[in-house]
Amino acid sequence: MKPDPYKPVKAEILDVRDETPNIKTFVLKPEIPIPFKTGQFIQFTVFGEGEAPFTPSSSHFETEKFEVTIMKAGRVTEKIHGLKKGDAVGIRGPLGKGYPLNEFEGKEVLILGGGVGMAPLRSLLLTLLHEKEKYKRIVLLYGAKTPDDIVYKDEFSNWRKMGAEIFQSVDRCETGKWQGKTGVVTCLFDEVKLNPEQGVAIVCGPPIMMKFGTLKLIEIGYKPQNIFLSMEKNMSCGIGKCGHCALGKFFVCKDGPVFNYSEIKDIEGIWE
Repeated sequence: MKPDPYKPVKAEILDVRDETPNIKTFVLKPEIPIPFKTGQFIQFTVFGEGEAPFTPSSSHFETEKFEVTIMKAGRVTEKIHGLKKGDAVGIRGPLGKGYPLNEFEGKEVLILGGGVGMAPLRSLLLTLLHEKEKYKRIVLLYGAKTPDDIVYKDEFSNWRKMGAEIFQSVDRCETGKWQGKTGVVTCLFDEVKLNPEQGVAIVCGPPIMMKFGTLKLIEIGYKPQNIFLSMEKNMSCGIGKCGHCALGKFFVCKDGPVFNYSEIKDIEGIWE
């Protein structure tokens, strides 16, 4: 029997990690396993307060527990940020469709991320690295506003050791402590030689970054059907009933949140 999609599963918070001044990662252990595919999302319930959608940030090969990385940006996320180790929360899901990993096999995989958009991309990256022999190459281009806004600061060196090629930038740095590239994330395309004809690209971040990142990918030769976007937009019920996340003929929660660009490129207002 399928579980009730409206009823959350109780989960315990095993740990809380500060990523930036307004972003935290929560390690959750549900009462029953909630296996997901990287790119899918869950609804995180604070009992008595409400729920909000988030994409897990851990590998989908880790099944007994999972992580979500959450930016404080509203009433529910403020309540979430007030939670601590040992607290109980609710989880609905997994929901939606994830990344089509079978389409990535044998190809060069480019991951383009900005800000807290690195959360679902971390899940993808860790999942890819778990079976890195399936992919020709794994490249991450990641940008943040400032050095203080970089999420997962302590993990990049380990990802490199695991086999990922990583390039980072920040929009601005006023402290003089940043030794890397300064500029919006698309400046990193000058740092790496890519093979669009034999590659796929995955994009997640703020809407303006996703827009110009996608346009840059098209400019350098990526085909629209080989560009995959995580369009997490106004999701509420999570199962295509309320209509809040309508995107043209699609519901983001049910038909996405992962789309290839060719599916949605002609829909007005996709970057809003």
